[in-house]
Amino acid sequence: MKRSTQVALASLAVSAAITAALLATRQPIAPSTPEPVAPAVRVLRVNPGSERMVVHSQGTVLPRTEADLVPEVSGAVLWTSPNLVAGGYFQAGETLLRIDGRDYQNALERARSAVDRAMAEEEFARFDLKRLREMEARNLVSASDIETGIRAARVAEADLASARAALSQAELDLSRTELRAAFAGLVRSEQVDPGQFVSRGDVIARLYAVDYLEVRLPIADQQLAYLDIPPMQRGELDESLAPGVELSADFAGQHYNWRGRIARTEAEIDARSRMVNVVARVRAGNGDPQYAPPPVGLFVQAEIQGRSAGNVAIVPRSAIRNGNQLLIVDENDRLRLRTVSVARIYGDDAYIDGGLEKGERVCISALQAVVDGMRVEVVMDGVSAAAGAADAESGTPK
Repeated sequence: MKRSTQVALASLAVSAAITAALLATRQPIAPSTPEPVAPAVRVLRVNPGSERMVVHSQGTVLPRTEADLVPEVSGAVLWTSPNLVAGGYFQAGETLLRIDGRDYQNALERARSAVDRAMAEEEFARFDLKRLREMEARNLVSASDIETGIRAARVAEADLASARAALSQAELDLSRTELRAAFAGLVRSEQVDPGQFVSRGDVIARLYAVDYLEVRLPIADQQLAYLDIPPMQRGELDESLAPGVELSADFAGQHYNWRGRIARTEAEIDARSRMVNVVARVRAGNGDPQYAPPPVGLFVQAEIQGRSAGNVAIVPRSAIRNGNQLLIVDENDRLRLRTVSVARIYGDDAYIDGGLEKGERVCISALQAVVDGMRVEVVMDGVSAAAGAADAESGTPK
């Protein structure tokens, strides 16, 4: 037998001996069940309480009062106020424009002369009628003469009334050659210059008041249920009952907040958007020199204060399962599926008004597979408390 074959057989014999020794001295392995790994979940401890609903909207700031400046007489423009320019500010009663009044002054003089003439005619007719009646008592005149005297007196009296009306109209026309502002405000636009001839009824400027500003806010009909406003309210809301509204916008590099009230609804549904417009009103000034009212034309966001609801807890909308169920983590850190009453789902929040107790922990983690009673590892995320919405500072930048 060759040497290489002997070496191979010897190696196999040694390997077999080692294997047999290992098998003879091995320790028996006891079977074991692996511990399941509990998933980590975030929870929110709820604290049900009184909660004021809010409704959000947006709109453009508009003046409450806006009017065209229109002359009521025709003539050449003699003078315009320096404030009668786009963006110009004027006071109530301030003269904005003067029209040449010489024609109207002449008409006034003619009307005064006509009144004097009519007064003389009326006085003569009255004295003549008195004389005729005295003569009638002595049977010196006929009945037809009396009737003629009565007619002449009545015609003279009517002529005097007509002349006085013409005089009043002439005085009014002359006064209308000066156009005065009916309110304090700003000029939006103007299209008139000195020397220009303007006719009665021409629109020569657009003005708006600066006492109050308004914002039309479209609201979906489903959201009206959370506001204390009758859905078809007509006219102004009582100020003590009108919901508060907070407007906000970024303007001139700063963030501003303004407080106001819902003044009225437009009492109809928009045919295109199927929404109801409510009108928020903001005071343009409050006596504070630091107060900056929202400029007309600014686009603002609005948060309207709605009705209050009791025993409400707010949880993330993503925590809702099957429309009305939540995962509750019990005192043993086990998940329990519970049916709750969902009062409202708005934005990323769900308002729960039944089925939760104070201090309970709601699972807000997204779990794919859930088994009732499953153990979890809890990570506290926060406390849900009833929010008491505080009024923000009005008209001050942040």
